[in-house]
Amino acid sequence: MQDPPAFRMTHNNSWLFCGALLGGLSVTLGSFGVHWLKTHLEKIHQTDNWETAVRYCLFHAIVLLIVGIAHQIESFANVRVWLSRAGWCFLFGTLLFSGCLAVLALSGIKILGAVVPIGGGLLIAGWLCMAYAGWSHKTT
Repeated sequence: MQDPPAFRMTHNNSWLFCGALLGGLSVTLGSFGVHWLKTHLEKIHQTDNWETAVRYCLFHAIVLLIVGIAHQIESFANVRVWLSRAGWCFLFGTLLFSGCLAVLALSGIKILGAVVPIGGGLLIAGWLCMAYAGWSHKTT
């Protein structure tokens, strides 16, 4: 049985969906850090890592929403492939960067610190893809 059309994931709304999920996750993690983990994070000197993880997750959630909106605008049709590349870079970059920083803050597993720059590199690649999309965008 197929889902009703309103609930089916389409290429155009998947970035909006991912951005909204990351945004909700950011608010949840930020609240969790302030209300339940504050003392623990301060004691192990990981407050900065936690706050950085939450901040980057929220910033890039907003950017994914922008990618999703741009995807739906017909005049951006000629750069949708670059918007998609940017979206994938932002999504995986955020999961690696923010995810590893958050787990590092909670667990102290130092090897995760080596993965964080990979996520950062993907975030940079996402911004470069967005820049190229903006440069290549042709209005009608």
